[in-house]
Order: sequence, then structure tokens, then C-alpha cells
Amino acid sequence: MGRVAEQRKNQILRATLNAIADKGYDAVTLQDIADYADVSKGVTNYYFENKDDVFYHLFEWLTEKIYQNEHEAIEKETSAVNKLKAYVNDAFTSPKANKRFFRVYLDFLSRASRNTRLREINLKFYENCWSLGREIVLLGNQEGVFSVVDVDQAAAAIRAMIDGSLIQWLMRDDESIELHQFYRDTCYQTILGYLTNRISD
Repeated sequence: MGRVAEQRKNQILRATLNAIADKGYDAVTLQDIADYADVSKGVTNYYFENKDDVFYHLFEWLTEKIYQNEHEAIEKETSAVNKLKAYVNDAFTSPKANKRFFRVYLDFLSRASRNTRLREINLKFYENCWSLGREIVLLGNQEGVFSVVDVDQAAAAIRAMIDGSLIQWLMRDDESIELHQFYRDTCYQTILGYLTNRISD
């Protein structure tokens, strides 16, 4: 795909994200997507087969983008603790960005249990997230700052605490910087405490 075509496709995907965040998955139409992208409906049909195809590509594009951002954030740090902090900070992007993503993400998850393609996309996202967690935990063990026996379990727990904290924050329906920072800092301290006190049975 050429550069112009890739840019146009991403324009449509960003528009779809905003449309779903505003209207909800079920209510959005191809015409809504075209309107949000400021293109004709024919342009949307040119790049995507149908409404479901747009949603699949959006979910894949969005989760890959989030993973890449988080990966880049932790690669800038050298110690396990700083990598963990960078991971959590990047996940807690901003109240506006987090609210937009999780409104859409929860809509997708409600359909994933009955949709193989969505489950596969979500599993790939979590496998990527778990790889970040494993990298942080293994380094922390090497540095002697973490005491983790089951690295895979810890990696899964890290992501569960991040997503759980963000979902709980979203349900508070409060976009203040203070509450967002409270959940971010609480999430980080909870994960750090878990990793530094994890002892084998």
C-alpha cells in the first residue's frame, strides 16, 4: 500500500475510533464514519469491505499502536523500576485519550466472546503486553529488586492491574487530572509492591 493510501486508511480508522467513542459500536454506520473522516462513503468502501471490516482493522490498528507506544516508552529506560513506571505512565496517557480508547475497547470486548477474529486480535494484544511485563520482571529479578518466581503470572498480573485500574477510573466518570493521576499512581505502587514482595510458596 502506498503512503497516500496508508494515510487515508489511517484517517478513516481514527475517524471510526472517534465515531464509536461518541455514538457506541451498534449505532455507528458507514456514513457516520465517512462524515467523521470528512470523506465520501465511497472512499470508505474502497478501503474496507464493510462496516465489520472497518471495526476489525480499527481494533488491530489501535491495539498495535498502543503496544508500540508502550514498548518505546520502556525501551528508553534502563532499570526495571523505571521501565515499570514508564509502562504504567504510558498506559495512563491522559484522561481524554484513555476515556476514548476504553469506551471503544469495552464495546469490542463485549463482542469478542462470540467473534473469533476479535478474540485473536485481543489475544495478540495481550501477548504483546505480557512480553513487556516479562521483560520488566526478568530485569528486576536480575537486578535483585524483584522476587518473582512465576514470571508469566507476574506479567499477566501487571496488565490486569493496569487495565483494571483504568476501567475503574473510567466508571468514576470524572476526567479530572487529579483522579486520573490518583489511579495511575495507585496502580504503579500496587504493582511495585506486588513485584518486590512476591515470594515463592
